[in-house]
Amino acid sequence: MTTMAEETAVRENGATGSTGATGVQGREAQALGAPGAPAREPESRASRESDIRRHELAAFLRHRREHLTPEQVGLPRGRRRRTPGLRREEVAHLSAVGVTWYTWLEQARDIQVSVQVLDALARTLMLDQNERAHLFQLAGAVDPTPASRCPTITPALLQTLEQLEPLPACIQNSRYDILAYNRTYGRLLCDLDEVPAEDRNCMVLITTNEQWRSSIVLLDESIRLMAAKFRASMAGHLADPAWKMLLKRLRGESEQFREVWERHEVVGSRSKTKFFDNRYVGRLTLVHTDLWLGPGEGPRMVTYAPADEESRERLEKLHAVAVERG
Repeated sequence: MTTMAEETAVRENGATGSTGATGVQGREAQALGAPGAPAREPESRASRESDIRRHELAAFLRHRREHLTPEQVGLPRGRRRRTPGLRREEVAHLSAVGVTWYTWLEQARDIQVSVQVLDALARTLMLDQNERAHLFQLAGAVDPTPASRCPTITPALLQTLEQLEPLPACIQNSRYDILAYNRTYGRLLCDLDEVPAEDRNCMVLITTNEQWRSSIVLLDESIRLMAAKFRASMAGHLADPAWKMLLKRLRGESEQFREVWERHEVVGSRSKTKFFDNRYVGRLTLVHTDLWLGPGEGPRMVTYAPADEESRERLEKLHAVAVERG
C-alpha cells in the first residue's frame, strides 16, 4: 500500500517535472505566437469550472489555516510568530503531506489530491461536518467517512428505528459504519452521541473505544468474527478508498486487530446471541438479527431482541434511561 508520504513525493516530482524548461518554453512560444507553436484551443467549460474550484479550495484552506491557533492543535506559539493562525508547514506536517505540495494546493495549482489527504487536512484544520463536506466538494471528491450523507437513510427508516424501541436498532453498511440508530442503541454499548461521527464505526469502536469494549462480554471472539466478516465484505471493495482508509486506520491503531487480520479468516453474516454488560442496567442477553435493505449485502438494519424475560425488562429500563438523557 502506498503511504501518504510516498504519494506526496511522487506528485511533487511529477509536478516539478511538468514545469521544466521544455514546458515553459512551449508555453512562452504559444503566448508570443512563435512560428510552429500549436494554436491555443478555446478554454472548455469544464476547464473553467475546475479552475474556479481550485481557487475556491485554495481560499478556503487559507482561511481555515489562518483562523486556527497553534494552541488548538497542540503546538507552542513561540515568540516570533507573525503569521495569523497556523503556518503552511505546520499544516503540512500535521497532515503528513509535503510542504511544497501543500503550498501548491493553496496556490490553486492544477494538482490531484486523494481522499486520504483530504481526510487528513479536514482533521488537521478541525473542520465540522458541513465544512468537511464543502472541502470534498471543492476538491471534486466523495467523502468516504460515515459523516457524509447517505441516501439510504430515509425518513421512513428513521421512523422505523424509533418504532422498534425499546429494542436497540441501527443501520449499518457492510463497512460497519453506523449510519443511523435509535435512542436505545445509542446507550447500549457506549454513549454513542458523544462519539464523533467519523468514529461511529463498529470496527473502530470495538478496537479503540474502552467504554464500547468493556460492554462486550466475549470481546476477543467478537473482534475475531467481525474482522472475518469485514475481510469477506472487503473482497468486493478492494479498490475503494474508504475501505482502504478504514483498514489502514485499524491496523495502525490496534495491535489486536492486526493480529486477527493476519489470520485471513472469512465468515458470512448470521444471527447470533450476544451478551452485553450495560453500564446502566447490567447484563443483557440479546439476539442479533440483520435485516438487509437491498438485494446485496450492503446497508442493513441491525436489531437486538431480548433472549429472556430479564433482558426484556432491562431493555425497557435502558430505553427509559435513553429517553431521560435525551
